[in-house]
Amino acid sequence: MIDAAAEEIAIRCVIDAWTQGLHDKDAAAVAACLGDAPVVYSLAPPLIAPDDHGEGLAAWFDTWSSPIGYAFRNLAIAAAGDVAFAHGLAHMTGTKTDGETPDLWFRCTLGLRKLSGAWKIVHQHESVPFLMDGSFKAAVDLQP
Repeated sequence: MIDAAAEEIAIRCVIDAWTQGLHDKDAAAVAACLGDAPVVYSLAPPLIAPDDHGEGLAAWFDTWSSPIGYAFRNLAIAAAGDVAFAHGLAHMTGTKTDGETPDLWFRCTLGLRKLSGAWKIVHQHESVPFLMDGSFKAAVDLQP
């Protein structure tokens, strides 16, 4: 019998390790939380991030002079068998090498699979709403 509470704790631990890797700008720690060939729909172009074995992530980390604040609000998790998903609002903060200080809320959904007995993130989807006034500008100033 599957212990749903234990599965949720295990999934939260993977997500916590993933966000800690982002915070620490540690591409290897982030990759350790991912399944093989994850599908990533990140905020940055292109529409689907290529599986470059962390090279793009490491390059992005190099654009930050501080640790990256990355935290979830109202993270909800649903799991059944070897598949789970988590969704919530993510908050990213920090200081970029050019002095910019992003303070951005966005939507994030993670898909996970239990692979060889361990939960791994196999899908990541981040998005921000865009203005429906014809400008199509991203609404990056929204807060919960």
